[in-house]
Amino acid sequence: MRASEVQLRAWMIAGLAGDAHAHARLLRDLLPVLRRFFRRRMAGRDDEIEDLVQEVLIAVHSRRATWDPARPFTAWLFAIARYKMIDHFRQHRSHCSIEDVQDILAVEGYVEALSARADMGRLLAMIPAKQAQAIRATRIEGLTTAEAAARAGIGEADVKVSVHRGLKALARRVKDSIQ
Repeated sequence: MRASEVQLRAWMIAGLAGDAHAHARLLRDLLPVLRRFFRRRMAGRDDEIEDLVQEVLIAVHSRRATWDPARPFTAWLFAIARYKMIDHFRQHRSHCSIEDVQDILAVEGYVEALSARADMGRLLAMIPAKQAQAIRATRIEGLTTAEAAARAGIGEADVKVSVHRGLKALARRVKDSIQ
């Protein structure tokens, strides 16, 4: 099963915060994602694909501080992969068609990730800021209740109550919009 944008993002954030296990999990789960990305563009070049996958993983590790958490993780990842592929083609004087960038991004889940992020932003804007912040921290960013409480400067019970009330309010709004 492929890790979602939300999960990859959560592992990246945890890795940036010093969680070595989350960082290792991120890199491990990126292997099949990157292999698929390159296989779609470089069929039959398995050795080259594995080299590129490793180069991208090294770049993700060494340049992780350049990722902006306000942006989708996979967009950043696929930009690195694309540049590594272009550099590879330049070095080996070969080419690959990347004319259909919009289709490529749609296949890689970028469009869905942006759409889901926008939808989530609109939904969270409908509830009180404190509840939205607690939901964003615990459910989207993957922070623990204690971490979210420390970040917000409130108690853990307050975070739990805010998440509960916020999710309940969101469920009501979604239910009302369907009916």
